[in-house]
Amino acid sequence: MTISAPQSPLVTNRRRENDWRLFLRLVPYGRRHGRLLIVSMLLLVPVAIAGAVQPLIIGQAISLIRQEPNVYEFLQNRPLSEGLRILEGLLLLTVIFRLIFTGLQGYLVQKVGQQITADIRNDLFEHVTSLAVRFFDRTPVGKLITRLTSDVEALGDVFATGAIGIISDVFSMLVILITMFALQWQLALMLTLMLFPVTALIIYFQQQYRKANYKAREELSVLNSTLQENITGINVVQLFRREKFNAQLFRTTNKQYVREVDKTIFHDSAVSATLEWVALVAIAAVLWLGGFLVLREQLTFGTLSAFILFAQRLFDPLRQFAEKFTAIQAGFTAVERVSDILDEPIEIRDPKHIKNLQARNNQNDFPRSSPLAPRSSVGEIRFENVWFAYKDDDYVIKDLNFVIHPGEKVALVGPTGAGKSSIIRLLCRLYEPSRGRILVDGIDVRDLPQAELRSRMAVILQEGFLFAGDVKGNIILGDSYSFEEITAAAKKTNIAQFIEQLPQGYDTQLRERGTNLSSGQKQLLAFARAAIRDPHILVLDEATANLDVGTEALIQDALDQLLVNRTAIIIAHRLSTIRNVDRIFVLKRGQLVESGTHEELLQQGGLYASLHNLQMLGTE
Repeated sequence: MTISAPQSPLVTNRRRENDWRLFLRLVPYGRRHGRLLIVSMLLLVPVAIAGAVQPLIIGQAISLIRQEPNVYEFLQNRPLSEGLRILEGLLLLTVIFRLIFTGLQGYLVQKVGQQITADIRNDLFEHVTSLAVRFFDRTPVGKLITRLTSDVEALGDVFATGAIGIISDVFSMLVILITMFALQWQLALMLTLMLFPVTALIIYFQQQYRKANYKAREELSVLNSTLQENITGINVVQLFRREKFNAQLFRTTNKQYVREVDKTIFHDSAVSATLEWVALVAIAAVLWLGGFLVLREQLTFGTLSAFILFAQRLFDPLRQFAEKFTAIQAGFTAVERVSDILDEPIEIRDPKHIKNLQARNNQNDFPRSSPLAPRSSVGEIRFENVWFAYKDDDYVIKDLNFVIHPGEKVALVGPTGAGKSSIIRLLCRLYEPSRGRILVDGIDVRDLPQAELRSRMAVILQEGFLFAGDVKGNIILGDSYSFEEITAAAKKTNIAQFIEQLPQGYDTQLRERGTNLSSGQKQLLAFARAAIRDPHILVLDEATANLDVGTEALIQDALDQLLVNRTAIIIAHRLSTIRNVDRIFVLKRGQLVESGTHEELLQQGGLYASLHNLQMLGTE
């Protein structure tokens, strides 16, 4: 997304409205911690008052030493040493008072910021994992990681060091201005007038910072995507000796990121340098006008000294305001980027009447005994005039019609791109059909809760994905199964012996993606996952492709048991593995062109016979 520079007041107003809209998105998170926010805001009052009183005390000390007429009444009739001790004690008290309350207020603000950051990160993760697979097809993983980590950290600063900090600085400035006007209005007015051009300059630099920061974060997303891609594909990188080439691509991306970061540093530094210069000018102006008033005996040295300190104190909050405003601009950039993800619609949802039923039953998902899931059904699958396209009107499934009867074993075959995997994704409702409908046990999959639909089936993919954790956890995947059920599923799939040979058995820790197991071992665990869930429908997507001859023979017996009284859909490129299925569906360009048993299709002499003959020639 490109952010153009404001070209007119209308564009500027739109940007301000957009910033306000982004801030309002954070307000509900602030309300969750309203008590801490209120306490931290109340602590601003004593901190600001203590900061405004200190210059007055120092000014009184100077006036007391010079015996000027503006000395407070309770000091006038006291000896000089006693009066100075009183003022020293008051000054020390305000310093201690300010240190304690500033520390406490800073702690509470940071605590709120961290809690808000954690809440946003939780909501973002929950939303991302609820999005349809279509979203992940078009979104790089590195981009999502950037938004879940660094972007969320940045937007937490909007509350922690940004919004509350700015309120603190503005409140301090107001207290100082009120005190100055009560003390000497001419000098107070002069310092107040100096604030307007400085504020305008800060706002200009901050707008430039906002644009540069957005581009920098986009470049950081690209950088993380490149890094993630190279780490995931490290085998290909090294096998094809692309280390130097990929390193050069990474350096180019890194340079672009550094270039954009340099721009943010420039605009941030410009604000700090401007305020340093203006603060010196303000002190010089106070000395000039204050000196003139002292010469005309309209101002005392004590009051002039107080105003020099006030000038410093007045621009200190403004300097801090600028730094926090930078954090807010970075936070707004992050909010904008995170909002893009949170605004991404959840394409696949449970129907409303299902949600209402769930709420009444006070449970997270439907058991198999629910009215929507009659146990007498054993896995009928029906596709009725199904059309599907991953994008626009480029259909990969075209007017598909078929029925798989309960307990029937059906194989899907066809050339690459025929739509075999797309059928499985539609059946599992990872995607929605563009037209037509899909029924499981006579119920449209869109009328079933997703948890119930996926509890009726188990899908075993060509490459089993394992999470970091123990073996037991990778079988149950967060569901509540007893250890006896786990061991029974392992024995049923003939992998119990393999698991028991591991160092800690079922408690053996697996590394990320199961890199300490072989491909065949990972696939065996995928079969155990399916067995423990006792599904109506079993889907095998080239599930035995990664198994060696010995392991495949070991698991064939387990498969025979697993397929009893279950509907099965088998995707296989090796046609020799599907000779014994009940029917074979032959697909071509998203259409069902042939259907029958192995012998029937060979006799027809069509596409299946051609594919079979080609494979037989390849094995000779």
